Amino acid sequence: MTGVPASAAGGSSPAGAAGKASAVGSSKAAGSKAGGAEPGVAGGAKSARGGKIAAAAVNQASVWNIANLLTMLRLVLVPAFVALMLADGGYDPAWRSLAWAAFAIAMITDLFDGHLARTYDLVTDFGKIADPIADKAIMGAALICLSALGDLPWWVTGVILGRELGVTLLRFIVIRYGVIPASRGGKLKTLTQGVAVGMYILALTGWLATLRWWVMAAAVVLTVATGLDYVRQAIVLRRQGIAEREAALEETEA
Repeated sequence: MTGVPASAAGGSSPAGAAGKASAVGSSKAAGSKAGGAEPGVAGGAKSARGGKIAAAAVNQASVWNIANLLTMLRLVLVPAFVALMLADGGYDPAWRSLAWAAFAIAMITDLFDGHLARTYDLVTDFGKIADPIADKAIMGAALICLSALGDLPWWVTGVILGRELGVTLLRFIVIRYGVIPASRGGKLKTLTQGVAVGMYILALTGWLATLRWWVMAAAVVLTVATGLDYVRQAIVLRRQGIAEREAALEETEA
């Protein structure tokens, strides 16, 4: 009798069974890989979010660097200086010496915090805002206290503080066109102001009292001169910025 092939009779040969088993196994493996891909993607997303949170934590922690701590110290010294300056009527040499020490520490830290921030890449948004505020706060407090006590004419205080506030406002006005860099004259002005105010804080007599008058006169001259120079730079910067914008618009239209 002639035999009928198993495949024709509806049976399954060992080779066919092995093929089907292999196909089922492959489909299960592919399904398991597809199913496992989603947890992997979710894990990657969690990792990315975790990295962003960690980076934000590092940035937040970087606010507490040595440069910003020195700036904070200057801010704390402002009310302490005022209290020492006005203690016992404001004319006691001992209290005035302590007030001078607080003022000197504030001025010295002003020399270091900016340098440290730039040298060691510690520049933060907090430092950009707080540093100029601390500078003007300690100088303004000293000038106002001296004028209130009758040691310094009010017009001197008005000229110095008016210049500082005017330059700050001017920088904000022209910031869209660029940044006005600090000049050597401005640094010399700050140093001269600090020395002059420090000499007025101390209860000096004789030739030292005469010397401090001349130092303050030099500080006022530098204050006015550098203020006018800032105005000149602001005008030039604004004109350049407007010219560049007009040139850019003409190129775009062309």
